[in-house]
Amino acid sequence: MVQSQAPNSLTISKLAAGGGVGVETIRFYQRKGLLETPTRESGIRRYGSEDLRRLRFIRQAQAAGFTLEEIKELIELDAGHDRARARELARLRIEALDTKMSELSRAREALQKLAKQCAKGAKGPCPILASFGI
Repeated sequence: MVQSQAPNSLTISKLAAGGGVGVETIRFYQRKGLLETPTRESGIRRYGSEDLRRLRFIRQAQAAGFTLEEIKELIELDAGHDRARARELARLRIEALDTKMSELSRAREALQKLAKQCAKGAKGPCPILASFGI
C-alpha cells in the first residue's frame, strides 16, 4: 500500500492514487499553493507521507464543504497552531451546512407533496412538471 512506502518515494501518479485523485488534481493543488512541488531527483519529483497526509486532508476538507481558500487558510493555521481561528472556520462551515440542509429539507418536502399529487392519477398536466414551468 502507498502509506507503507519509504519517505519521499512516491511519484506523482502514486501520490494521486493514494489520495484518490488524478495527477492533474495534484498539479492544480500545487498551483493553488495547497501542496508543495518537490525538487526533481534524477529527473523525477518524489513525494512523501506528509504530502499524502496533506492531500487526504484537502480531500476531506472539500468533502466537508470548505472552499480551496478556506483549506489553504486551515493549512496555514495548522502550521501556526491557531486553534481559535480553525475552530471559527469550522463553526462557520457548520452554520452553512445547517442552512443548506434546511433548504434541501424544504425542497424535499415540496417535491414529495408534488409527487403525491402527481400519483393521484388526475387528468391534466403533471403537478411536478407544471411546478418547473414545463
